[in-house]
Order: sequence, then C-alpha cells, then structure tokens
Amino acid sequence: MIPIRVLVVDDSAFARKVVRESLQTSPQIEVVGIARDGIDALEKIAELKPDVITLDLVMPNLDGLGVLASLNAEQRARVVVVSMADGESDIGIAALGYGVFDLVHKPTALAVASLHDIAEELVTKVQLAALQPRHRIQEPVLEIPVVPPRQRHSDRVVLIGTSTGGPQALTRLLKALPADFPAPIAIVLHIPAGYTGPLAERLNNECAIEVLEAEEGLLLKPGRAILAKAGVDLFVAGSGDALSAHLDVGPSPSLHRPSVDVLFQSAARCLGKRALGVVLTGMGNDGLVGARALIEAGGEVLTESEASCVVYGMPRAIKEAGLSVAEAPLEQMATAISDRL
Repeated sequence: MIPIRVLVVDDSAFARKVVRESLQTSPQIEVVGIARDGIDALEKIAELKPDVITLDLVMPNLDGLGVLASLNAEQRARVVVVSMADGESDIGIAALGYGVFDLVHKPTALAVASLHDIAEELVTKVQLAALQPRHRIQEPVLEIPVVPPRQRHSDRVVLIGTSTGGPQALTRLLKALPADFPAPIAIVLHIPAGYTGPLAERLNNECAIEVLEAEEGLLLKPGRAILAKAGVDLFVAGSGDALSAHLDVGPSPSLHRPSVDVLFQSAARCLGKRALGVVLTGMGNDGLVGARALIEAGGEVLTESEASCVVYGMPRAIKEAGLSVAEAPLEQMATAISDRL
C-alpha cells in the first residue's frame, strides 16, 4: 500500500512534534517533511508535492491564509487546518472559505494530553482528505442560483445536519435561498468549538436569509436559519408558529455535540409531519436515529447524493436504511427543499 505523504506546517516545535507523532500512529501515513512558517511551507510543497498538508494558521513571515492564497484549488482541498479557535476563529472561517478540507482544534501547548488526544481525529481527516477525487476538486465551484419562493408561508420546518465538508455545503445551499424563504431552518454542523459564531456571522453577511448562532429561546421563523453552537446540543420545542431553539449542556449519549440525532428527535416530537430533515455531506452516521424518528412521526428526510458529497457517510447511512424520501446533488438541494415546503 502506498502511504499518504503528509507535510506538517506549524511554527511551534512542540506542535510539529505532536502532529507528527499523531500521524505516525497510522501505518498508512508518512510524514515527508515539516515547515516552520508559510514561506518554508510553499518551498516544501513545491519540492515534496505532498498528498495532504496539515496547516497552522498563525505563523510569522507568511501566515496560513497567505499559504492558502498561493495554492490551487486541488491543493487547498487536501489541507487540514490544525489551529486554536481562541483568537483564531475568524481566520479559521476564512480558511474554510478557501476550500480547505476540514479543521482540527489544537489546544494550548500546555494541554499536553489534549494535544495527543487529537491523534485519532487528525489521522481520520488526513486519510479522508487524501481520498478526494482529483477530477472533482479541479471543477470550478459555481454558486447555486437563488431559488424563487413558491409560497409566502409554509407549515414545515427545515432541519439540516452535516459534518465534514459542511461549511462549504451550507454556504452554497443557504446562499441559494431567498430572503423571504417561507420556512424556519435549524442546523447542526460538526465543527470545533469557537467557530460557529464567526461562521454564522459570515453566512449572515453573505446570504439573503438571516443566519444566527443558536441562543436559548431564540425564535424559529421563516427566513431565519439557526446554527447550533459547537459543543452544545440544539433542540426545538413549541407548537404551531410558536417554535423556539433550546440548548442542552447536560450529559449526552451522542458521540457528537451538537448532535443531528438530538435535533431531529426533538423535531419529531414537536413537529411531526411538519419536519423536513436534510442530511448533507459528512463522516459517520449521526442523524440516522433521528431520521428514523422523523419518518415514524410522519416527517420526511432528503439526502445529498454521493456525486457532490465531500464525504458520503451520513447521507449514505440514511439512504441505505431506506429513510431518504429523495436525494439530490448540492446544486439541486435548494430546489428539492422548496418543492417539499
């Protein structure tokens, strides 16, 4: 088996050591070089032509965003950002805007155990980044045309779950919705803590609809999308048009937090057939249990088709369980949602 060749880029010697040792826990990965700043990184990328790059964002001489600006689309799609959210969340969101594969949260250098705890997540995301089809990466990413509203009000509530590749998918989907979109939207995205606020702010600035990070008691209303806060479960409650978002910081049985299952199950309880679940690109099967609850309550679930997924994990699990009423590529998802409102 040919190993995945990885270049580690970080200005911290300690972080470079931990990332390198984390990656070396997998026999499928070979660390072919390290770079200490952005200029060094660009030289090593040209020389070594790595399959995947792990990239710190805050570095001297040339920072991570400068590196990304110098790479082509194919190279960016094979970058896994390893950076701290505190004080870096805005540039982390900017990095996602460049089309990087994913983010891995790096704790402070003092949290030695926590740094080593990223090994499994880092290895998995590097392996998935290396699998990205080159022909898909080279295709230009086109904006989805805004879908005209077909009605002024809908009884349905749209519930979106996504993980790896989710920030880019959400950006494209939400930008395709008109300002007078006739249904409320609640979203769960698996992303490191500290990034959901800046992401919601960026989406709010770029989209016609309103996009807000979840707060306790925030009202769900047409034309508004509520993004779950990283590390906190989001559920919906209420009846009729009096629906609101609620946060759960108590113990959770779910591997992920926020959990798509938790959001979908809450919607099944209070919305029944009014619930329209949408599962986009993502690793794992979060949303499978919740999708079953939605279907049993009379709701429906749409899934993103394999052709446009960065990782065809979450949608596949729901489709193979026979829970998806229909699937659509990302560029047609806004229309598929509007057709069922």
